[in-house]
Amino acid sequence: MNLFRLPVIPVCIAIFLAGVNLGAQAGRDRGPEVQLPLRRITIYSSGVSFFEHEGTLAGPAVLKIPFKVSALNDALKSLLLRDPASAFPQINYSPEQSQWETLRSLGIDLSGSPGITEILGGLRGEELEVSAPGPVTGRIMAVEYRRTGEGAEAVPWLSLLTPQGIRLFSLAEIGSLRFTRPGLNADLNRALDLIAGARNSQTRELAVSLSGSGSRPVSLSYVIPSPVWKVSYRLDLGERGAARFQGWAIVDNDSDADWRGVELSLAAGRPVSFIQNLYPPYYLNRPTLPLAIAGSAEALVWDSALDSLAQESMAYEPRAVNKAPAPQAAMAFRAAEAEPPPPPVSGADMADQFSFTVNTPVNLDRRTSAMFPLSNGEIEARKFLIFSGAEPGRTLHPQTGAELRNTTGLKLPAGPITIYDGGSYAGDALIEFFNPGEKRLISWGEDLSVTGALTFSSARTVTAVNLSGGVMTISRRQHYERKYRFKNSGEAKSIIIEHPITQGYTLAEPGNYDEATAGSYRFIRQLPEGGEAEFTSREEMPLSERITLVSLRPELLVSYSTSQEIPPAVRASLAGAVELRRKTEEAEKAWAETEARRNTQAAEQDRIRKNLEAAGNGTQQGQEYLRRLTSLDADIDRLNGDLERQRAEVRDAQAAFEAYLRALEF
Repeated sequence: MNLFRLPVIPVCIAIFLAGVNLGAQAGRDRGPEVQLPLRRITIYSSGVSFFEHEGTLAGPAVLKIPFKVSALNDALKSLLLRDPASAFPQINYSPEQSQWETLRSLGIDLSGSPGITEILGGLRGEELEVSAPGPVTGRIMAVEYRRTGEGAEAVPWLSLLTPQGIRLFSLAEIGSLRFTRPGLNADLNRALDLIAGARNSQTRELAVSLSGSGSRPVSLSYVIPSPVWKVSYRLDLGERGAARFQGWAIVDNDSDADWRGVELSLAAGRPVSFIQNLYPPYYLNRPTLPLAIAGSAEALVWDSALDSLAQESMAYEPRAVNKAPAPQAAMAFRAAEAEPPPPPVSGADMADQFSFTVNTPVNLDRRTSAMFPLSNGEIEARKFLIFSGAEPGRTLHPQTGAELRNTTGLKLPAGPITIYDGGSYAGDALIEFFNPGEKRLISWGEDLSVTGALTFSSARTVTAVNLSGGVMTISRRQHYERKYRFKNSGEAKSIIIEHPITQGYTLAEPGNYDEATAGSYRFIRQLPEGGEAEFTSREEMPLSERITLVSLRPELLVSYSTSQEIPPAVRASLAGAVELRRKTEEAEKAWAETEARRNTQAAEQDRIRKNLEAAGNGTQQGQEYLRRLTSLDADIDRLNGDLERQRAEVRDAQAAFEAYLRALEF
């Protein structure tokens, strides 16, 4: 459908024009009120519908379109008008909660449902013509209540100032009233129109005034909220490889208008759709500034220009203001080439969506619903059992299902499928959006004659070991193995095993798969009649471990040198490293023991020195302390020599260990 076959004026421009004071249009003839028949409806799956009215006009006219209040925001956002003869259409409507405010603003205030006495009392000074019984003209002075006798009920009297003086009239005796001022009568008519239009508080009218002349085609379209259309399918499994497939669309007319002879289309897709509050008046907060009263001027300092180029950039060419708008072509889109008539098909691409069009005009009463066929024909179908989502150690029944290939040529929306098999109801299934040529699995129950179970195991093996520059690299392979076991107590069947894909792993067994999704491999296997079957899958992922041998703890070095995962030649090389490491540890131990003895002797020397200071050199005890100090000095000197030698032995052993590791190549 080409939305721009005629010059188009969007609603935003039309509403702007409604506020432009165009002298040439001010006194134009509004024309009679007309109705454009509803010709086309497109219901979208995003919660909105496109309505298009189309007809032929012969001159000026006013199109009145009622909308629910809840739909006005969308109507104002999307309304499109196509009239090649009207350059300046005008769209009028009553803003939200403005009816009573408008009533109060008119010359005759009917906002509070006043009676005739309140109306006349509020119009003192206006000229009025009354029939009592002959015509009398005068200006309203007052309306007051008077009693005609003792105990009588007070009745209203009207006092008029006439050329003959003040005259009194009982309202009960007045046959008719008429205001002589035309504007007041016009306000009265407008007030009554507003009150009549407000009877249904949930409906508002857009009045589109067209000034064109001559016979011409006119159309008007808009997008408003509507119930989404639903879809349901029926699948009758027949002979192998072929099945009958029906699709039905469910449509709801929740409007207050009957659909008569409309072209109905149903669009499947996900367009962006939102609501913006265009209907209620919107006011901006503005700052309050002090009065502009002349006073002393403020001293200002101006910066100098940076260069001549900056000065030139400030120059400007005088421009005309309040320029008259361009002719009609400046405000209307150019008409697009007419489209060829649509082919008699039930589905077609529409931008980034897919549209189903009912081939015959649709009649649907207001507040009713209907079902329309989308497709009816054969579709490729193969019956399978489906085993998916199994947990280790738990016995499950596989799903009864089928693999469908969309051979309808249509893009089928997501929806439920009722399954019939062998002429009987088999179950219900669900399907996502289904593109032409695409394959999908559906399932509708469990096959109690088949049980399935899953066992799981994992292992890690060394595939290679590399020694170079004192670094050992161990390459391993992690295995995940799943074993499926099935027991079939019925006839032979085909089963699809959905095997979850483990991220980072590759399929090692079996070597290929029948199908894959984003999260699963699919394998097709046969279950023998009354027998059992097994299926094993294994996934692998390479792992790599990099070990710096010189910083490895001794017990781990020993573990690697004796591990059966490590090749014998590497184990022999590591055994040599273990021996060198042992020598280094022995040298470190001897050095540590010597240092401990030296520290003990030094501590004893400090203790005796303190005792000598307390006893004095001249005493017998002091002489004994001196002898012992001399002996300890000799021992400490000998131990210091041993420490230097042992420290060198540790350095040599560590150097030999590190040199050995660096020299290893495997």
